[in-house]
Amino acid sequence: MFENHVAPPPDPILRVMKEFADDPRPEKIDLGVGVYRTPDGRTPVMRAVKLAERRLLESQTSKGYVALAGDSGFHDALRNLVLGDCVHASRIAALATPGGTGAVRHAFELVRSIRPEARVWVPDPTWPNHEAILETLGMPWRRYKYYRPETGALDRSGLLSDLATVREGDIVLLHGCCHNPTGADLVLPAWEDIASVLASRGAVAMVDLAYQGFGEGLTEDVAGLRLLCRQVPEVLITVSASKNFGLYRDRVGLLLVQCTTPEAAEAVQGSLAWLNRQSYAFPPDHGARVVTEILSDPDLRAVWEGELTEMRTGVIGLRRALADALADDFGSDRFGWLRAQNGLFSRLPATSEHVAALRRDHALYVVGDGRINVAGLTPDTIVPVARAIASVLG
Repeated sequence: MFENHVAPPPDPILRVMKEFADDPRPEKIDLGVGVYRTPDGRTPVMRAVKLAERRLLESQTSKGYVALAGDSGFHDALRNLVLGDCVHASRIAALATPGGTGAVRHAFELVRSIRPEARVWVPDPTWPNHEAILETLGMPWRRYKYYRPETGALDRSGLLSDLATVREGDIVLLHGCCHNPTGADLVLPAWEDIASVLASRGAVAMVDLAYQGFGEGLTEDVAGLRLLCRQVPEVLITVSASKNFGLYRDRVGLLLVQCTTPEAAEAVQGSLAWLNRQSYAFPPDHGARVVTEILSDPDLRAVWEGELTEMRTGVIGLRRALADALADDFGSDRFGWLRAQNGLFSRLPATSEHVAALRRDHALYVVGDGRINVAGLTPDTIVPVARAIASVLG
């Protein structure tokens, strides 16, 4: 059965992880893996998480299954964080999933089960797993213009030109904030334009929200999403709590589906539970309970929000420091756009040859498309990273 089997090519990010681990050079620097890190290179357990886990350890009396769709308290807590009161809860179906990736997968599967002919439009570029999952599911998809590498900014005119061709029932995938891999986010006027296009064309929005709180703030980062939800009747929202709660290995995700009526939401809710049942049955609950505990307790929430602010401002500081160091090395503000971008990631205007040279000659590891994890920098590595980039891209 397996004698002639050929494995699929490894995920590019996982390949970078392995190559970095195998590199014996002590000066090596990892800007490939997309996780938050402290200045000493750790991905910490947040203080609020530890406090919540201690409470759960003392108070939890069972590890029995929860509902197929996950705990309703978790649904409510994370839905309120994301949507506030912009949509009545009766119009929202919700599904707990293993991480944001699980939510993305089930969102696509829901679309496929209801409208298999729908095309999914993804930004160019996007997180590679979006396209990989669509390919695995055999779903039709297209790219739309999103990013101008020469300016490091949103290609707003190209985006609107491409989306003007979407068909009724198509899905348009948007990044809620902290665009991965570019860091170039949609501004509110662009959200308004997109909402207008989707409403006129009869298309459905899907918003992948993986980094709420890492851009400009918890509320600011969902202002565009909330605007969209007010103006477009149907929206799919995939949420990850891996990054902003530091729960990477606990795999905490949520799929929210905004429907036109409570009756439609009830029907979709049944389909979501069925999707869980057909894949892994009951979703993991520990991380979801931690998130619920934090968001439901004012004191714990205050601790968490303070930590998240520290993380966000730290990444902003690293962005500015890298832009300044590159300006020194290049003798110009060629990379000044780094300061205006949001979140963990930015994308160097680098070819595959550039990326290979950074790795070979400077022990600097970035993803093959030039994506760098800004949070992987430290005060000690900013200067050598800038010098490496200037040496190879200069």
